[in-house]
Amino acid sequence: MSKSLEEVNQSISTENKKSRFRKILAFLGPAYLISVGYMDPGNWATDLAGGSQFGYSLLWVLLMSNIMALLLQSLSARLGIVTQRDLAQASRETYSKFINYILYFLAEIAIAACDLAEVLGMAIGLNLLFDISLINGVIITVLDTFLLLFLINRGMRKMEAFIISLVLIIGVSFIFEMIFAQPEVGKVITGLIPSLPSEAALYIAIGIIGATVMPHNLYLHSSLVQTRKFDRSVKGIKQAIKYNFIDSTIALNLAFFVNAAILILAAATFYKNGLFDVAEIQDAHQLLAPMLGTKWAPILFAVALIAAGQSSTITGTLAGQIIMEGYLNLRIQPWVRRIITRLIAIVPAVIVILIFGESVTGKMLILSQVILSLQLGFAIIPLIHFVSDKSKMRGFHIRKTTQIASWIVALIIVSLNAKLVFNEIRGWLETSSNPIVLWFTVVPLAICFLILLLYIVFKPFITKAKHNIQSHLPHNFELNFSKVEAYSKKKIAIAIDFSDADQIAINSAFELGGKEANYTLIHVVETVGAMIYGGNIDDHETTIDEKLLLEYQYLLTNKGFKVDVKLGFGKPNKAIPIIVNEEDFDILVMGTHGHTGFKDLLFGTTVDKLRHKISIPLFIVKN
Repeated sequence: MSKSLEEVNQSISTENKKSRFRKILAFLGPAYLISVGYMDPGNWATDLAGGSQFGYSLLWVLLMSNIMALLLQSLSARLGIVTQRDLAQASRETYSKFINYILYFLAEIAIAACDLAEVLGMAIGLNLLFDISLINGVIITVLDTFLLLFLINRGMRKMEAFIISLVLIIGVSFIFEMIFAQPEVGKVITGLIPSLPSEAALYIAIGIIGATVMPHNLYLHSSLVQTRKFDRSVKGIKQAIKYNFIDSTIALNLAFFVNAAILILAAATFYKNGLFDVAEIQDAHQLLAPMLGTKWAPILFAVALIAAGQSSTITGTLAGQIIMEGYLNLRIQPWVRRIITRLIAIVPAVIVILIFGESVTGKMLILSQVILSLQLGFAIIPLIHFVSDKSKMRGFHIRKTTQIASWIVALIIVSLNAKLVFNEIRGWLETSSNPIVLWFTVVPLAICFLILLLYIVFKPFITKAKHNIQSHLPHNFELNFSKVEAYSKKKIAIAIDFSDADQIAINSAFELGGKEANYTLIHVVETVGAMIYGGNIDDHETTIDEKLLLEYQYLLTNKGFKVDVKLGFGKPNKAIPIIVNEEDFDILVMGTHGHTGFKDLLFGTTVDKLRHKISIPLFIVKN
């Protein structure tokens, strides 16, 4: 599989930095590209509605959403850093083709919906600032595709600098908005205490949470962290995880400031003066000048909106490239991919505006958030499964406490988004002139999504229960061998089968050779395909066995042992002697535990056939 965003993968070196500050600075950047997704135009409507209707009382929802987002983005970064796979690539390697095609289709729809919100937001900003019609504004947004192409060709650092500049424009604009609005500091602090003034506030709170965590950001972050080149040792990976967490914390807190500023602005301007129904971006813009008494308030508001839309479109289009290449392993020219992504968003926007007029932009923004809500679970849940998987994460899997916290966050977000989607579908059914069509299209589709979501949630647990591979991974080994070097020869082969016998066999081999010996771990793939095609087989079990074998090597090498690995194919009593006789080993160590086949090696069957075919001592260790 090709590297994620191959044109910029590992393009920024973090090594050989003279100071810790320069080292941290080298890692900073990816999270700022992520943060723009948390302050895109899709968030503005919910923040404006929350502030105008309920004042400062929903600020705590933004804070909680930010904490959730920080946890999920840190998991996404961890996945990319450790596995060198983005979320789409990890999904492709885990699920069947059929499931992956569905997940890809959903991800593409989510990207299109996200891009739709960003295109509309930027078009609204151009309309407010320069009085350009929405249709022309939407068409102008095609041009930023070429801006993205220019930036990425100039290097990742240039793109990050451009995005950070846009984020700063947004931040500075809202600092001045806060100065103009003069919010009540005491009420701002009180708003950070959880409370829900009414049932209507719950609906707005759900909207705020639903609009905060963006599924495309999880794909994007797991790819962007791979633009850094760093030491791949255990220490280096731990350091990369730490510095990327610092990056995420700073960037997402800036996003929280922007979202909080929009809500505070609405509370201090509209709620304070009894204007409780301001939710449209255009309405807010028109009312800012008379309410705050300065012409600069609406200008800065529009400038910030354009910056938010522009920065979000760039990151959204990048996410589209990552999803296509990750799920389909399909690479096309980047500019072609970006044009396609943009057209998928622009064409529906132009058609709807031409048919229904510019007044429907607010409803289109809400629809885009509902579509994003539908897809969110299909990104969050696989991510949690992947970073909890010991075999995938090579010892850097998240702890139980983090797993529990992640599942709680996933449950909250998915439940609230499911409620939001349910309410929208119910509203469509109640107001539609022909609800039968919806009952036979939208409702069955939503049920199918629910079934797929449940499948993704529970399948890994069922698989673990059946195969219980996790309990045999090398991270569970307790290397408690003595340092007595009774055996003088130093080239030792160890037959392993990913069972409990491995721990005893490896410890026994280490007692013989200590840390001075050279060890070779041998495993034989016994599938029917392996017996027929030998080393040419490329099936799922071979892939899994090879990964686990490399995991053993990785762990034991990091503990100071010199370890090589060999993979055989077919019958163990034939494959092992071939490997052993090809090299000058001094002894072969095997573990036993009284079952059939090499996967569960039987003392007296495989061993008896094997020992007559090798010319070196065979050391049998009983479990």
